[in-house]
Amino acid sequence: MALTDMKDFLGLVPMVKKSPWGYIWSSYDTEADTLYINFKKPSHATDSELTDDDIIVRYEGEEIIGLTVLHASKR
Repeated sequence: MALTDMKDFLGLVPMVKKSPWGYIWSSYDTEADTLYINFKKPSHATDSELTDDDIIVRYEGEEIIGLTVLHASKR
């Protein structure tokens, strides 16, 4: 991995610090072009909502536990 690539990843640090639990797990599905971001593991979503910009917000009770970003490569 080139040094410039590592610097790009270090840009995630502020986002991890802002996450509800101080953690972020993510995975990207190339075929579906979908990014899954989880703030809590294990998590058990009890509800979800689709926003106007094609992001699914997942809840466990009243807490946001993750996001599903549709059409991720176009963002």
